[in-house]
Amino acid sequence: MQICIPLRQLFFMLYLKALHIIFVVTWFAGLFYIVRLFVYQAEAQHEDELRRSILFDQFSIMQKRLWYGITWPSAILTLIFGHLVLFLGNWHPLLFQSGGAWLTVKYILVWLLFGYHIWCHLIFKQQQLKVFRWNGMQLRIWNEVATLFLISIVFLVVVKNTMSLLYGVVGLVLFAAALMLAIRLYKRLRESSN
Repeated sequence: MQICIPLRQLFFMLYLKALHIIFVVTWFAGLFYIVRLFVYQAEAQHEDELRRSILFDQFSIMQKRLWYGITWPSAILTLIFGHLVLFLGNWHPLLFQSGGAWLTVKYILVWLLFGYHIWCHLIFKQQQLKVFRWNGMQLRIWNEVATLFLISIVFLVVVKNTMSLLYGVVGLVLFAAALMLAIRLYKRLRESSN
């Protein structure tokens, strides 16, 4: 069965997909950078009082602008355009079919990513109140969680295969282990240079 889509509707869907992808990219950029700012803010707490005060003010301004000006709007627009593509593009029936397992897993991962976003918001609010419960090393590891989401979601969208998902999960675990090793090595290098 061949489905004919009017050209106007096809262009409309392509624009929606393009907007969705643009806001996915800016959302991830915001998530990567905000956690990096959390790291800098947490590590600045070990500086002398004057330097710590100056850095706190600067990082707070940077965090607010990034979080409310880019990251939150991008997250919301990603979800809006993603749902428009899902429903107007008639992809939603795949969520309940065996051939659409990749889409179901992707959908779950996106909502888990939104949970990660909310958790970052909690860290953001704490740091704005000068509450630092996470140290720089913990935040560096936390920063890599978004990388794992990005890799998982992109592979699912491109490959669209549940068997590949199994290979992807194994690869993801190996990648996470390599990332943890790299973070530990980086920490040792930093400590030895100090």
